[in-house]
Amino acid sequence: MTAFSLSAIQCDGMGDFLEKIRIIQADTLSLVQGGLTAGSTTSECSCEAVRICCNILVERLTPIKEKFQEQMGSVEWGILILEVEVNLLTGQTTILQSDIIYDCGQSLNPAVDLGQKGAFVQGIGFFMLEEYLSNSDGLVIPEGTWTYKIPTVGTIPRQFNVEIMNSGHHKKRLISSKASGEPPLLLAVSVHCATRVAIREARKQLLHWKGLNESDLTFQLEIPATMPIVKKLCGLENVEIYLQSLLS
Repeated sequence: MTAFSLSAIQCDGMGDFLEKIRIIQADTLSLVQGGLTAGSTTSECSCEAVRICCNILVERLTPIKEKFQEQMGSVEWGILILEVEVNLLTGQTTILQSDIIYDCGQSLNPAVDLGQKGAFVQGIGFFMLEEYLSNSDGLVIPEGTWTYKIPTVGTIPRQFNVEIMNSGHHKKRLISSKASGEPPLLLAVSVHCATRVAIREARKQLLHWKGLNESDLTFQLEIPATMPIVKKLCGLENVEIYLQSLLS
């Protein structure tokens, strides 16, 4: 991965890193007289060599980073307001309405920028649906969408409002335009946050029915917040206790 990431950078005319970096196993077949790993030679000497290499790379890349930051000149931003509904029986989260507005500078193509709302749906998949499971051997367990849940038509907010904002002239951007993919993708975390608020209110109501102190409402909502996780945090128990409270 390091070789691939640095492959486009020419350092002192050394050429392509992909052609120069090779990884082999530390065995006698690959390196007959490789010596010992005793005396902390691996944990100290080898790691120190890697640290020195990283420092050299950072020193070389810092001027390039600063140059790119000067060329970029500005950043993209976006805001979102949404409303979710959580089913206490199943743990399903439904997005009732979502209103997004994000800055595109002076849009090169409004149709393309508006189409980036698909990035918002992709983000919902990351924060709420797509659970990446693996076994003890590191192999992926899901074999299809029966067990690996991706966004569907039902994932899209029932009322989905998107507006792009032209923020004026930006002399350091291409024709004053800005990239429009990242803001909608990152704004999808708001679905996770709204679900967490809904769970908190459900747990608060549960404590009220039980006649317990409502001060301690601490809980951990994992990412992705799948239906079983949400159901476990505020599921059927809430409904049963509610019915008992009516009978009493």
